[in-house]
Amino acid sequence: MAQRHTRSNGAPNGNGHWVLSTKQRMGPTLGGSVEPTFESTPGEECGVFGVYAPGQDAAHIISFGLFALQHRGQESAGIAASDGQTTTVFKDMGLVSQVFDETNLAGLPGHLGIGHTRYSTSGSTVWENAQPAYRQVEHTGIALGHNGNLTNTVELAAKLGDDSSATDSLLMLDAIAGAIQDGRSDGRQLERALMSVLNQLEGAFSLVIMDQGHLVGVRDPHGYRPLCLGSLPEGGWVLASETAALDLVGATFARDIEAGEMVVIDAGGVRSFHPFDSVDPRLCIFEFVYFARPDSNLYGQSVHGARQRMGRKLAIESPVEADVVVPVPESGIPAAQGFSAESGIPYADGLVKNRYVGRTFIEPTQMLRDRGIRLKLNPIPENLAGKRIVLVDDSIVRGSTTRQLVKMVREAGATEVHLRVSSPPYRWPCFYGMDTSDRSRLLAAQLTVDEIREFLDADSLAYLSLGGLEESAGGAGLGFCNACLSGNYPTPVEGRNDKFALEQR
Repeated sequence: MAQRHTRSNGAPNGNGHWVLSTKQRMGPTLGGSVEPTFESTPGEECGVFGVYAPGQDAAHIISFGLFALQHRGQESAGIAASDGQTTTVFKDMGLVSQVFDETNLAGLPGHLGIGHTRYSTSGSTVWENAQPAYRQVEHTGIALGHNGNLTNTVELAAKLGDDSSATDSLLMLDAIAGAIQDGRSDGRQLERALMSVLNQLEGAFSLVIMDQGHLVGVRDPHGYRPLCLGSLPEGGWVLASETAALDLVGATFARDIEAGEMVVIDAGGVRSFHPFDSVDPRLCIFEFVYFARPDSNLYGQSVHGARQRMGRKLAIESPVEADVVVPVPESGIPAAQGFSAESGIPYADGLVKNRYVGRTFIEPTQMLRDRGIRLKLNPIPENLAGKRIVLVDDSIVRGSTTRQLVKMVREAGATEVHLRVSSPPYRWPCFYGMDTSDRSRLLAAQLTVDEIREFLDADSLAYLSLGGLEESAGGAGLGFCNACLSGNYPTPVEGRNDKFALEQR
């Protein structure tokens, strides 16, 4: 079933219009909500991508960028595109490959656009909350894609008198729309609106925003979530959550958007603003541990190289006598390689990942729920049987997957299973964009390390130290948010909003 909403109020020259085109598939696989399941690692909200490329097809460029960012969110995908007068938005539940094909990409004309892949940390996993979010304000259509999580949503909603927004992203968009409506129409409405709104926002937000002629990128003053700028070979600019997305569309990395920076891209090029009163860079350390692709760079550091250093440091801090080092794919592979190189214990693949099962998926039957782990991973018995195994993973959050993995490795014939984790115990909730706001569900918040080892049925268990993690990611001189590991939050978080705070009003 297709839904199309057209508004013809006239562009600044009086003869244009903007179109909001959205599609909603109905049926058992894509309609309604998507269940996150069997997650031992945290989930993070979203990947964002933006393009300003005169004379080029923005939608196709964005679709490739979203493929590169699929790992950051598999619940929904969407693109907004503009030809200078008409803005078209197309979004749906599901993976990028399920949402977009040549037919609907052809219906997104224009040289300017933004794209989004979603993992929900604010609001339900439903079509209405898919992004980019869109608002029509008089003669201006604005679209927004958000990575992160606001911490003052309920307070901000009360201040704005907004009773309808179900997510922090929609709340931000409504605040921006209100500022545009109150401002003057001089071609810089979006820029001026953002300058007046951004300081009201608290928490994590890396944004791509557009109107009919401008592309804007913003990072919050702590820079919790990454955002970078690249140049296209045929002219034009790209904004992306990760550098790997630049590589896929052939863009050249220019620089990271700084914490607390806003860039405006239009026919005049790239302009930089710093709208926040103070800046304290605190990139999420879990971008290095788990979220970012290994072929991306953060803080000028190779993510793959950082993860290998984590494994080396882990081997130094927590050595063990064993026969083989086995990674939990995919994000445990570089750390296992580093552990093997440092310890001299041979590396071997002992678990095979089903690459067609995402980080979240729908489980249609109870039987599949019971066997959920084998939908994702299956052992290679000849590499495990009769051996003492060092099983290397990047993190343990709730522990359900890890417990099943240890059991699976034992059933494949391992004589010992020594679990090594390339990050510290995950003990504290995150309010800045990870779906772990309930501390009661965090294994390390409830149990000691030895109790966790017993719960997981491992012969030994050791975590990387926080100092070792930050040193591996580039050193203490760089600003990191490690609140989920240390309990030290960069901002006040007492009584912060949970995932459904706006919906529960």
